[in-house]
Amino acid sequence: MRIVVGLGKTGLSCIRSLHAAGERVCVMDTRDEPPGLDQVLDQFPDVRLSLGGLDEDLLCGAEEIIVSPGISTATAPLQKAVARGIPVVGDIELFCREVKTPILAITGSNAKSTVTTLMGEMVKGSGRSVVVGGNIGVPVLDVLQEAQSAEFCVLELSSFQLETTYSLRAHVATILNISPDHLDRYPSMKEYTAAKHRIYRNARHTVANADDSATLPHPMFTEHDWRFTTRSPSARTFGLQLNESASWLGVANEALMPVSELRIKGRHNQANALAALAIGSAAGLEMQHMLNTLREFRGLAHRCEWIRERDGVQWYNDSKGTNVGATVAAIDGIGSEISGKIVLVAGGDGKGADFVELQKPVEKYVKAAVLLGQDAAKMERVLAPHCTIKRVSSLQDAVGAAAELALAGDAVLLSPACASLDMFKNYEDRGNQFADLARALS
Repeated sequence: MRIVVGLGKTGLSCIRSLHAAGERVCVMDTRDEPPGLDQVLDQFPDVRLSLGGLDEDLLCGAEEIIVSPGISTATAPLQKAVARGIPVVGDIELFCREVKTPILAITGSNAKSTVTTLMGEMVKGSGRSVVVGGNIGVPVLDVLQEAQSAEFCVLELSSFQLETTYSLRAHVATILNISPDHLDRYPSMKEYTAAKHRIYRNARHTVANADDSATLPHPMFTEHDWRFTTRSPSARTFGLQLNESASWLGVANEALMPVSELRIKGRHNQANALAALAIGSAAGLEMQHMLNTLREFRGLAHRCEWIRERDGVQWYNDSKGTNVGATVAAIDGIGSEISGKIVLVAGGDGKGADFVELQKPVEKYVKAAVLLGQDAAKMERVLAPHCTIKRVSSLQDAVGAAAELALAGDAVLLSPACASLDMFKNYEDRGNQFADLARALS
């Protein structure tokens, strides 16, 4: 019997896949009424249910345990099963065992969804068929059959998913960046980084960030490796170079495209574009098709998304900035392109992170920080020496305060550096509320 631990979208996709293969399935969840329970009862009445906790005896009798990424494998009942030699895997592992399509695998602390989506568009723009999945969109097992007949599969993979994946043999594997995140789940950055590096195992080609040594595979730089950087490029490295007094995307000594032609703005998005070009080159996509895609790609909602201009002030929604690294990138990206300063709206559940890395970009680009949420006081202690601080209790108050603080030439940037669940349903809900409030300003 195979036990699926954790319901929700991923758990349901695992049940569907295992049931279709004729497997005996048990569903286990710590909640008494987890999301998706009604669908299981209606569509899979023969599936065994074990709810309200993790049954150690049942787990230790499983043939295999398929755990949802939101549940830590360090949980005591799961560790007891591991000690008994029972495999604990995830849905990505089940997918990788079956799929034969070349996989472009992407992870990183930030920008995963942007680069994954961009790669999907580049593959389509090259006239190839593609399936995009993983930590973005539809669970992978729900698109397994479609993936089998596609020419490429682009997967966004989180550290949680990589922990339980063993059969990934990516055609191209990428770590975009590594910055502190999920330290409420990992004992230290060492364990978090090690989970990310699992993506490189058995990969045919690797793409790493030359500006972030934590992303570099070992051994470093073989004939199968590519790099990207926001500095000058070199052989097998995509970067930024001056051409006719303008900044261009380039590789080695070749200038490819003016940065001004990108629709996605900010230094961090230039890095995303360069990463995508490196991944696409490793995968054998045609350069001109990739550049055409870059000229049309508008980015994703809640990722430095432009909302409006009001009295000369630009408003941006970066609600997906749920960790310090993402907010640093957003501040650097927006701050370098405006004539004034940033009014930063931030705060929420910091997930155990240290906010010290925000100090340098805040000092350089931020005039005021409007803070809310459970870790606002912790953030204030770190940022108070570097900018004006305004504490508020609601997002509505934050938008009102930001509107008063920002002057023509400035930008208001929602980039919380924190998770949203202390006050909102998710980061999308937070971003949508911010955008609605900003648009409602007279």
